[in-house]
Amino acid sequence: MKPECKKVDLLTLLITTFLGSGLLPKMPGTYGSFFAAAVVFPIALLLPFNLLSVFSIAIFFMAIPFVNKAMIQSQTKDPGWIVIDEVAGQWLAFAFIPFSFILEYPWLLLLGFTLFRFFDILKPLGIHQLEKLPKAWGVMADDMLGGLYAGVILTVFTNFVLM
Repeated sequence: MKPECKKVDLLTLLITTFLGSGLLPKMPGTYGSFFAAAVVFPIALLLPFNLLSVFSIAIFFMAIPFVNKAMIQSQTKDPGWIVIDEVAGQWLAFAFIPFSFILEYPWLLLLGFTLFRFFDILKPLGIHQLEKLPKAWGVMADDMLGGLYAGVILTVFTNFVLM
């Protein structure tokens, strides 16, 4: 565990690292996104319709105080181990397609993951500008826009290729 993480209280650390996935070595954002995408399939099995937009927006707003607290306690600004932003963005990428598509074509999880990581890493089309928002708002908002872009592409793909 990174030394600055030891300064963060356990609940805040568990939330901001998505149950520790952000603490894995190298590429914490990729791990956070991967685990967020991986739990979409079981969620799709359990719920009758797609509520990922609600989950994503709820995580966005509920995570803001925890991300702020983690940055204050660790004395860092947007550390890589905070991956709750990737979770919110990744789930937004899957929010616009029916769960039946995910259950029938589970490879869509890989496509959605790849699209989200593309936008999260390269930050085109105004995504980079959102990082400049103050404190946790900048940490969280850029991933939401990346998830929205990935979601639009995934939705267009599913509507034109799979229907």
